[in-house]
Amino acid sequence: MVAPGGRSGGQEGESVMRAVVKKNGVLIPRTMLKGAREVEVRDLGDRLIVVPSGAGDDPVFSIGRRPVRATLKTKMGVKNEQDTP
Repeated sequence: MVAPGGRSGGQEGESVMRAVVKKNGVLIPRTMLKGAREVEVRDLGDRLIVVPSGAGDDPVFSIGRRPVRATLKTKMGVKNEQDTP
């Protein structure tokens, strides 16, 4: 939940948010995470920094999202992917 006056000035191009700390912690809006799937929270003593960990950039995470049908031509004939054990 953003407190009144929550989004306020920071440096140009910077998004600043003030949030209420509840029993379970702080909720960061997904829009501020810019598509990150995983973040690192760094404790610098007087401030916390939330940084995308880069795991979302790994191409391995996108394998299998758009499967394609395959047909294999062999000397024995044509084999569809459903026929493959």
